[in-house]
Amino acid sequence: MADQTNDAVAEVANAAEGVVQATQELPRNLDFLLDVYLQVSVQVGQTRMTIQDLLQLGQGSVIELTKLAGEPLDVYINDRLVARGEAVIVNEKFGVRITDIISQQERIEGLG
Repeated sequence: MADQTNDAVAEVANAAEGVVQATQELPRNLDFLLDVYLQVSVQVGQTRMTIQDLLQLGQGSVIELTKLAGEPLDVYINDRLVARGEAVIVNEKFGVRITDIISQQERIEGLG
């Protein structure tokens, strides 16, 4: 009976040691996050309009945006501004060339 108890204690101790070791390795090994999908969006500009104005839009309508032509586009990941870039065409599709990564300080200021 004592042998079974010792074996059970040793098994629990080994399991606990494995959990501690895995927890210590976690910050250094982020491979398990590499296949997590994130929502990436690019904002060309924005505007505000009344519902009446919205209902009058049709094919060929032009909506004036707050950004000027040539200003960097804002790149958001999960609704948080992370970078700015410029529009490019790649294989006949639009893309964004990242020109500036938002600093940690700017991200913190953007939370307020």
